[in-house]
Amino acid sequence: MPESRTTPVSRRSFLQGTVKGTALTALFAGLPKAWLGTAYASDAPETAKLRCGIIALTDNSPLVIAAEKGFFKKYGMEVTIAKGANWAAIRDSLSSGDNQLTHMLLGMPIASTMGLLGSPKKPMIIPWLLNRNGQAITLKQEWKGKVGADPKALKPFVESAKKLGEPLTFAMTFPPGTHAMWMRYYLAAGGINPDKDVSLITVPPPQMVANMKIGKMDGFCVGEPWNARAIADKIGFTSVTTQDIWKDHPEKVCAFTAEFADKNPKTVKAVLKALHEASVWLDDMNNRPEQCEIVSKPNYINCDKEVILGRLLGKLDYGDGRAITDEFPMHFSKRNCNYPQPAYAKWWLTQFRRWGMVTGKPDYEGVASKVMRGDIYTEAMKEIGVTDRAQDDSGWEMFDGVKFDPKGDLEAYAKGFAVNSAKS
Repeated sequence: MPESRTTPVSRRSFLQGTVKGTALTALFAGLPKAWLGTAYASDAPETAKLRCGIIALTDNSPLVIAAEKGFFKKYGMEVTIAKGANWAAIRDSLSSGDNQLTHMLLGMPIASTMGLLGSPKKPMIIPWLLNRNGQAITLKQEWKGKVGADPKALKPFVESAKKLGEPLTFAMTFPPGTHAMWMRYYLAAGGINPDKDVSLITVPPPQMVANMKIGKMDGFCVGEPWNARAIADKIGFTSVTTQDIWKDHPEKVCAFTAEFADKNPKTVKAVLKALHEASVWLDDMNNRPEQCEIVSKPNYINCDKEVILGRLLGKLDYGDGRAITDEFPMHFSKRNCNYPQPAYAKWWLTQFRRWGMVTGKPDYEGVASKVMRGDIYTEAMKEIGVTDRAQDDSGWEMFDGVKFDPKGDLEAYAKGFAVNSAKS
């Protein structure tokens, strides 16, 4: 018979082990559950391998740079960047768990949390704003010199086409998103009802230029670099940038499902820490050429780096003879950029209300507090010594002179616009 490899256990060693085991059990009995099975509580992310959705837009840069420059790895994560075909696909991949975090239009987590506009009801959170500014409204080439920055100049063209039974067509990227709200606000400031006077369609960002080229639309609102691309291709010009409409406005966000965030709090905080480092790197203007070199690649944006770079540096050529140095180009960290302000969610809800996307008075405070998670943001930033960011409840003024006060009567604001489609 082969010799047994089992080491005999003496009565004395067994008793010693039992005593030690009992002592250890007593020692760990009072510790938090997260510590059980380990000698100490780990700060490591609960989920180390993550998949992050993006759309081909310049404002995906914090996510791409965090992956490419090793900031995600620094905080213990291996993140795969996955380019989506459109915003609906991005939303569905997050909802299903295929993606654990995603580049998203600010209004989308609000709509998903409420189950609005075709979004399946799935609570989502915003603990991080990715950027400010950097979108624009492009109009077709034949209006150059006839329509500048004032949307009122569009109204005669809109009325003429409507009388012929061939309403003009304008595009945005997703109904509850930022581009939809900028386009709606712009048209309405010109006395044009986007629900009655024109056809408002949904087109994915990378397809905007091609669709205008074949005459499918008369104008569109999208993020960069597609407005600059339309000028480079000589098919359109910029009427206004979105920072012309609302200076230093919020744009894209990093979103998670509420369920994932609840189960993986350390992972979410690790993502935010990595995004902070990427965002600070991005706001060093000396890094912008390298940023464009990276994000211009086919797996991210698939656009010439020179087309991307100009507007990032504040070189703003509208394509119709107007050219300025932009005081408010896209930025990613400075001026309290990343704090998920409840005031922004409240403004979005007023626009959902204004355009009949929600019936009756929405729960402005409740939805804003559920979606905009400043508590998570603040905790993550404190852990890396960033303490100069805070909630800001001050209001702002839009380009039409209308002021918004997040502490004021939100229903009166929502229903007080001359052009609206509000439902009682």
